[in-house]
Amino acid sequence: MGYANSDQGDPAPQAVKILIAGGFGVGKTTLVGAVSEVAPLRTEEYLTHASVGVDDLDGLGGKSTTTVALDFGRITINRQLVLYLFGTPGQERFWFMWNDLVNGAMGAVVLVDTRRLDVSFASIDFFESRSIPFVVAVNCFHGVRDRTQEEIRRALDLDPQVPLVLCDARDRRAARDVLLALVDHLMAGKSRTTPHPVA
Repeated sequence: MGYANSDQGDPAPQAVKILIAGGFGVGKTTLVGAVSEVAPLRTEEYLTHASVGVDDLDGLGGKSTTTVALDFGRITINRQLVLYLFGTPGQERFWFMWNDLVNGAMGAVVLVDTRRLDVSFASIDFFESRSIPFVVAVNCFHGVRDRTQEEIRRALDLDPQVPLVLCDARDRRAARDVLLALVDHLMAGKSRTTPHPVA
């Protein structure tokens, strides 16, 4: 990124680990891919007949792949701050990996789909139970905004201090705005801002 070298006295940028979480098919892989300044690492596999009756595809249209481990990307916010993004798998059978992915995370984005808000409850509970600060990003598929922010807050039972932002996960600027909202939330000191190892 053209940083000055250490001989010029500029400190290395701070690296911050962020999780991108949410239910199956809400757009986590898409968001990481849209905002990452490096080619994102993806661990997607095609859905097969073995997932029939296991993965709920209602409302997901032509979805044909799923993340089986994680997504990884990076974005430089400024000369002092670089975010490393770890997208979590959404299906319940892969949730055991979340306990490893969360190690060292400073915060999280919980991506939600208003058509299937129920698939987001587990993600919100996960971060609340570990006192990890997070923001909720509503992925407005195809520009559809069928609920007000207040309706979404009530449906998700969000604490008032949890930021909620609307976005299009396909759009780089919108995805960056979501991450900036999380950075602002962390810097505001509304929650703990030290790494949270899992016991």
